[in-house]
Amino acid sequence: MGERATRVAEVARNTGETQISARVDLDGSGQSAFDTGIGFLDHMLDQLARHGLMDWAVTAKGDLHIDGHHTTEDTGIVMGQALRQALGDRKGIRRYGHAYIPMDETLVRVALDISNRPYLIWKVAFTQDRLGAMDTELFKEWFQAFAQHAGLTLHVEVLYGTNNHHRIEACFKGLAKALRHAAELDPRAAGALPTTKGML
Repeated sequence: MGERATRVAEVARNTGETQISARVDLDGSGQSAFDTGIGFLDHMLDQLARHGLMDWAVTAKGDLHIDGHHTTEDTGIVMGQALRQALGDRKGIRRYGHAYIPMDETLVRVALDISNRPYLIWKVAFTQDRLGAMDTELFKEWFQAFAQHAGLTLHVEVLYGTNNHHRIEACFKGLAKALRHAAELDPRAAGALPTTKGML
């Protein structure tokens, strides 16, 4: 039996607004080290690592004296690029994944396709402008940037729920579980590319 290829990638992005680096191991154990300068974002990204069983290390320095927009969006860009690189040629992956995540009174559904056709459907609303020090409108910006640069068709929907923290945390946990399944190597696929088109 041949040795499994390492699915690891590192990406850095430096602009006049942010300096961000990310490392991911798709076949990790859920270890994480996030330092974006935005505590609530770090907390959500930790859910992505732990529940997706991917090891992530991300550091970001951004213009937080203005607001959190550039740091949040650019973190999504860099993490998406790292994921895309780590997936390599995508041979043998399951490609599709979905998850229903209950969190107390909240239920969230996430479905995705590692399609290389980025698209985000975002049916998530909040009744607060901020959670911790983070503007709630920025969560969509992170998901959009991540899906775009990872090449994901991604649908995220809060089916019901009233607590804003529960709503967004269940979204990140749902992404983690769906992505874990979709990115896993399918032992029945024998390294085949999961498409009839011949490429993803």
